[in-house]
Amino acid sequence: MTDRRLLASNGRVAHVSLQGKVEAERFVEGEARQLRRTAWLRRAPDGAVDRQLLFGDPFLVLEENDRAAFGVSRKDGYVGYVEADALWEGAEPTHRVAIRTTWAWAAPSFKVPPILDLHLSAEVAVTGETTPWTEIAGPEGPLYVPTNHLMPLSEVEDPVTAAHMMVGTPYVWGGNTGFGIDCSGLVQAAFRAAGRACPPDSDLQMAMEGASLEHGALKRGDLVFWRGHVAMMADEVFIVHANAHHMAVAVEPLTEAIDRIKKTDVGEPLLMLKPGR
Repeated sequence: MTDRRLLASNGRVAHVSLQGKVEAERFVEGEARQLRRTAWLRRAPDGAVDRQLLFGDPFLVLEENDRAAFGVSRKDGYVGYVEADALWEGAEPTHRVAIRTTWAWAAPSFKVPPILDLHLSAEVAVTGETTPWTEIAGPEGPLYVPTNHLMPLSEVEDPVTAAHMMVGTPYVWGGNTGFGIDCSGLVQAAFRAAGRACPPDSDLQMAMEGASLEHGALKRGDLVFWRGHVAMMADEVFIVHANAHHMAVAVEPLTEAIDRIKKTDVGEPLLMLKPGR
């Protein structure tokens, strides 16, 4: 494996599964943590961003200092660095956020300031319910989220319905939140709302298990890939996608998107895919 995004090694330390496959000073099992807030996954401690991680995302720490932790995002295998203070021991998740964005409060009251933003598909551990508020585990103690903003992990959302929740969200390259998201982040969030694993980048998503389709065979939930871009079919005519033309998550006819995009250096679609289950 040579893709640095998925290679759990930085030369100094590597995961034990890579022993004999890569050179490193140490091979470790790693320490399981979770994200305590939204944070960027970076290529180096102060380097370029690759992806955003959400509250509750599991992260396997392979190396850590006071500033940054190097490791693996366990929801999708993406490797990189996060700020050390963005991690905590965590709690076993029971529910996921079922709307675009919500907040967590330190008390079950909307009259106190919210203290933590939570986004579509973020996983939380419910520790008690005081309807209309639900108590969840937080890094410094209980937090409270509106009950109707959460869904048990045992229940799933239709991925297209989940993608539509993000319509109007600003386009942010590498983003995965209701404050800003990119094309592959939208697909990943929608799939995770449906309880399905999904890689973080469009080229990795293009390699997912599934059946290649012709243009006329496209149905709701199918994916259309260009070089560096992905869209989800909202039905047989329209797509929903985060894109830099609208600078937002938008719905538009597939034919219009193809005509516009082929005039750029991105070109024609490379693949139309019915993802496997």
